[in-house]
Amino acid sequence: MTFKVSTIFRKAAALSTAALITFGPGVSPVFAAPPAGKTATPIKHLVIVFQENISFDHYFGSYPRATNPSGEPRFFARKGTPTVNGYTPALLNNNPNLNPLNGAGASNPFRLDRSQAVTADQDHGYTDEQKAFDNGLMDLFALHVGSPSTNTATNLGYYDGNTVTALWNYAQHFAMSDNSYSTTFGPSSPGAINLISGQTNGVAKTLNGTTFEVDGGSGTLTLISDADPVGDICSNPTRNQVQMGGQNIGDLLNAAGVSWGSFMGGFNLSVMNTNGTTGCVRSSTGLSGTTADYIPHHAWFQYYASTANPHHLAPASLAAIGTDTQTVTSGVPQFDTANHKGYISNSIGHAIDDQAQYAMRLQFKVKLSGGDILIIATSRPRLG
Repeated sequence: MTFKVSTIFRKAAALSTAALITFGPGVSPVFAAPPAGKTATPIKHLVIVFQENISFDHYFGSYPRATNPSGEPRFFARKGTPTVNGYTPALLNNNPNLNPLNGAGASNPFRLDRSQAVTADQDHGYTDEQKAFDNGLMDLFALHVGSPSTNTATNLGYYDGNTVTALWNYAQHFAMSDNSYSTTFGPSSPGAINLISGQTNGVAKTLNGTTFEVDGGSGTLTLISDADPVGDICSNPTRNQVQMGGQNIGDLLNAAGVSWGSFMGGFNLSVMNTNGTTGCVRSSTGLSGTTADYIPHHAWFQYYASTANPHHLAPASLAAIGTDTQTVTSGVPQFDTANHKGYISNSIGHAIDDQAQYAMRLQFKVKLSGGDILIIATSRPRLG
């Protein structure tokens, strides 16, 4: 069984990850076989595509009805396509965010056109997001998490099948869950850590103060913002840094004897981009401007001593990728688990440029050829 996590693109503050789990001998399939026979759909391969900062309604709130203005790709749903738990007439025309406390930002949800495909990031502070919830009234998003400079309600905007056309076409052929909710407030680091460990409590070590932590009770600290991981050579030396205690999913996979890997955009520090940038400051320019290729506070497994690769080492061979080579000295896990951390290009379709990415492509080509695959596309919502 192989578990691979790969960051494949980043748009503005969005982080996208693809995960591959391949079930091998001695590992039960996702759907257990009934005693008397085989399952109708035995799953050997599980691929998870994870995007950050996007709510279901942002992409599918009006599905399956598209506006279809002139000059844009048109979308018409197949007959019998079910509606989703998205924008009802009441939410579209009498939304709680018309609350006058939102000032000039008071608004109903509104359609974003293809010309608005790149939007500014909303305020996603730990406290501000809770204020936007307004004790469950869900009516102060423009006031508390709208654009910090203009107090506008961009986070109430949504796309339809004329902009996210490919996603809507996928939805025509595959199952879709329209009830997806975030389980934590705050920006990237708490969301990423919560995703792989189920909690954000248990900060075991801090550097440069505790700016991004709060009292977690009983003498513990809870992470609420974007601290960099302790030990990562790309972490900002003056920024608050943390190391988490406890276990993450990688630890559980190791304990079960399951191979896995995590591949992050920009992780290979030896690559030089065409703009001359390399190492920790390597950058790329896209529709949303120039952004860093590698962002330490997005690198979830770097926060745990047991799964970190702080020096960004490459696996010794293709065969070693995903295997557990972590050593423990006097009960303390040793750093640089190279086989669990690697690099994949920031851009979908980019040329293969190192062995980690080659290995992942090889795994997909060889292991996914049988067709017994389940693909899940999911997101950590940004509450908009």
